[in-house]
Amino acid sequence: MEVTGLSAPTVNVFISSSLNSFRSQKRYSRSLTIAEFKCKLQLVVGSPASCMELELYGPDDNFYSKLDQEDALLGSYPVDDGCRIHVIDHSGARLGEYEDMSKVEKYEISQEAYDQRQNSVRSFLKRNKLGRYSEEERAQQEAESSQRLTEEAQASAIPVGSRCEVQAPGQPPRRGTVMYVGLTDFKPGYWIGVRYDEPLGKNDGSVNGKRYFECQAKYGAFVKPSVVTVGDFPEEDYGLDEM
Repeated sequence: MEVTGLSAPTVNVFISSSLNSFRSQKRYSRSLTIAEFKCKLQLVVGSPASCMELELYGPDDNFYSKLDQEDALLGSYPVDDGCRIHVIDHSGARLGEYEDMSKVEKYEISQEAYDQRQNSVRSFLKRNKLGRYSEEERAQQEAESSQRLTEEAQASAIPVGSRCEVQAPGQPPRRGTVMYVGLTDFKPGYWIGVRYDEPLGKNDGSVNGKRYFECQAKYGAFVKPSVVTVGDFPEEDYGLDEM
């Protein structure tokens, strides 16, 4: 069969295969050789090019011819829009073998390892605060704002110069005098600077070279407002001077 007057450089055809139960609609150049055409069909049907036998069917699904000349151009055959090219596989594969995804070995990665990747979609969303990460960021900001307001209210109720007792988690109570209330450069949030009655602190009222109040070395400490209680707390003798 010979068809003339086909001048379009490309042709829109349906691709079917003996390995698959579905059809694909694709557009190809008529200038492809049959050998080149088979190489492109590998990506569509999964059959090796060397194991393919091609049959051409018309738009009415009537058989036209075999595409069996490797060096012939696709356009040299009566291929027109709407035709179907059927691929018969001779590799020994079975029908549906390439459709069952359960048989395909999948690459898996742990959530921890995926979180470490800098070029992943998750990393991109986190950096740009997109998707669910925009909601997480907003929730975190609201929580931090609430914490700042709470600390500010607690700090405002602690006057500088008042006696206090510090009850930090996992430590015995320590008494001293409030020397500083406010923000610092070494950590965010509100901090209470305390001069302990005994050398139970960590500094002399300064941190990283910046002085917030005056006291002897090891008598100063900075604690959160939530662990400070202001009241009538007389000095206690810990007996440290006798050591």
